[in-house]
Amino acid sequence: MSDHDPETLRHEFEPRIRTELDELKSLRDAAQSDRKPVELDQQSVGRVSRIDSLQVQAMSNAAEARRQQRARALEAALERMAQKEFGYCTDCGEPIAYGRLRTDPAVIRCINCAS
Repeated sequence: MSDHDPETLRHEFEPRIRTELDELKSLRDAAQSDRKPVELDQQSVGRVSRIDSLQVQAMSNAAEARRQQRARALEAALERMAQKEFGYCTDCGEPIAYGRLRTDPAVIRCINCAS
């Protein structure tokens, strides 16, 4: 795509970005119970079960941190759309290759500046 018309890019990528943001929110809500503090109850939960629960909690917290980072990147892409800057490299100002945007619409640098 040689034409980086902001409106054309918005029509193609905004629905995809919003869908991914909705999916991230659903994943966050679904995993909320895994991130709850693990209570110490030695009557009903043995030591190994507590360690397992702590490990599940740690993995869920790490996944949530990645989801939050991705959501911030997608929200920044929506902001760039609103400012008519979506699809342009934040470093050099040149258009980002269409294939690169299709791979990840949150990308902020062209291939030259990213490498």
